[in-house]
This record gives sequence, structure tokens and C-alpha cells, in this order.
Amino acid sequence: MKIPLAWLQLSHEKMRLLVALAGIGFADILMFMQLGFRDALFESNVTLHKSFKGDVFLISPQSDSVIAMESFSSRRLYQTIGLEGVKSISPVYLDFAIWKNPQTLDTRAILVLGFNPAAKVFNLPGVESNLDKIKLSDVVLYDQTSRAEFGPIAEWFKQDKDVVTEVRRRRIRVGGLFTLGASFAADGNIITSDLNFLRLFNERNKGSIDIGVISLETGTDVEVIVNKLREELPKDVNILSREEFINWEKSYWQTSTPIGFIFTLGTAMGFIVGTVVVYQILYTDVADHLPEYATLKAMGYKNSYLLAVVFQEAIILALIGYVPGFTMALGMYKLTGGATALPIAMTLTRAITVLIITLVMCCFSGAIAMRKLEAADPADIF
Repeated sequence: MKIPLAWLQLSHEKMRLLVALAGIGFADILMFMQLGFRDALFESNVTLHKSFKGDVFLISPQSDSVIAMESFSSRRLYQTIGLEGVKSISPVYLDFAIWKNPQTLDTRAILVLGFNPAAKVFNLPGVESNLDKIKLSDVVLYDQTSRAEFGPIAEWFKQDKDVVTEVRRRRIRVGGLFTLGASFAADGNIITSDLNFLRLFNERNKGSIDIGVISLETGTDVEVIVNKLREELPKDVNILSREEFINWEKSYWQTSTPIGFIFTLGTAMGFIVGTVVVYQILYTDVADHLPEYATLKAMGYKNSYLLAVVFQEAIILALIGYVPGFTMALGMYKLTGGATALPIAMTLTRAITVLIITLVMCCFSGAIAMRKLEAADPADIF
């Protein structure tokens, strides 16, 4: 079997090859982590939006995201109930409150969601089966995937302990667990009834809500309803379809915060690091074998053949270096997900994206190194 010249040249200097693979692997890990954090940012911050059982959503025009909500009059929501195609409506209250860790007595902000338990607003594990619990005064459901800083709430509850603590200096009891997940916006979440919510936030008016959830009859055209509501309702409320509601939140994190830019910059830095490492390896390899390349030219080999050898080296480095980077990223995703409770995991799209970036990175480095190859003159062998 004929062994390619590109592989023979790379494997001849084993230490140099290992350095190149380590550099590419490091660059891939950096890109995987940055892209993973970026996607986890967007995904975690729209998990709540995706959990609503609704087709159309009303929010205040002054609201920027879940972490910056402004209330609006519930009258706007009730004005939609008579519209043909509207099945049900549900007002939702949302705000942050100070939670006291019942074990350490430390305090931390937690997201509080309130709604009428008679309405099935959320499609979240543990919510529907515990709706009767939150009908009781000062009872909440606790998100068991909240960060550990809130205390061992889920562990105690599963041990049948009576979990009692304070929220906004009001004594509350945990009546059940559900699963939503921490996000960049909220480290933890609790759900309760609208009445309990208003007891916690006694300065809030019952008629001022944060999100209006509208469910439509089966077969109803969502866009038709959205357009009709935009025509009929005053401009003091925004009407969004489900997709627009999700994109509204994503847009905030993409454009109004530096976080998205930072992760994109980190990915670009990984690309640059990998490019520099591969360029140094290929440039040194070409320089060391310049007399051999000149000899091949003298024997009649064209520049295109020699350039193909360098490109083959670049592709080999990209493919082999990608494997340890991918493997390490899997482990770091698992470690990071466990430590932060963020939904960070490998996806096929991200795996293919980083592989393509790695190939481009190595080929780009090879293209730069080729300038040295052009200097291989047959006269150099004498």
C-alpha cells in the first residue's frame, strides 16, 4: 500500500506532530466551549418561553426581556376573549424576589412566577400534578434544577421533610417540585398561584400583569389572530406569536448585552490560535524540506503537486487534531453542565460546525505556508 507523502513528512518529526495536534485540539476545545456557552445562553433563557401552553402572547412595549419586564393592564388581555378563535386566556405574574437559604440563611434572587392554578399555563414536569398544592396560602413549587446556592430544597423535600423558608421576608412552604432549569437570567425559579404571588408582592396591583397568554382553538391561523389583535388593541401592548415571543428574548441577549459578542469573540480567538499553530508547523516543515521540494521540481513535478502535498498535510492535521478536541469537549460539557445547571451539551450541528472551522483553519494556514514553497528552486539542490 502506498503511503501518502504528506503523512510521511508529518510523522517523520513525531514531536512536532504532537505539538501541532495539541495546538489544534486546544483551539477546538476553546471553540467548542465558546459556542456551547453561547448556545446554552440562548437556550436556557427561552426554556421558560417554550414551556408556556399558548399561541399568542401579550407583553408591555417597555419590556426588554424576562429580567426587565414591565407590567401592563390585564384589561388588554380580557379584551381578546371575545375574538373568534380564542380558546382561553391566562394572566401571568413575574418578578424577582429574595430567597433565604433555609440551611445557611444566605439570600439570593429567585424568579417567581404566578398564575391562576385553574388554568394549565405551563408544560413543565411537576407543575400540573401539583396545581392543587399552590392553591393553599403561601405554598410554592420549587425548581429542583435551581442552583445549589438556594439550599438542599429538592433533597429535603424528597426526604419528606417540611421545607419552610422565607421569600421577601414572608414565610413560605415548598409544596412540590418541578423542572425548568437555571439560566443566565435566573439562577432559580419558583411557581405559585396568582394570589400567593400578590401576597409576596403586596405592592403589586392584581390588574397589572406581566405576560398575557392566549390559547387558540385547534386549526386557528395564528398570524390572522395576531394581525387582528394588532389592529384592534391599543399600542400600549405588544402582541407576539409564539415564535416571535421566543425570538424577542433571544434578540435581547444577542443585541442588548455583551455576552453574545464575548462568546463569538472567544470562538474567533480559538480560530486564530489554531491558525498560528498550524502555520508554524507547516512553515517549518516546508522550510526543512525545501531542498527535497526543489529536487522534486527538478525531476519534473509541478508546483500544483507540491501544493497538494501541503494541503494534504493541513487536512490530516485538522482531522486528527479534531478528535482529541471533540473528546475533551464532551467531558467539559458534562462537567460544566453539572456545575452550572445550564443546558450545555454537544449537538450534531455544533460538532459539524467546529469540524468545518478546523478544516478551514488548517487549510488557511497551509495556504499561507505555501508562499515559502514557491521559493523552492531547482537551483537550490546545487
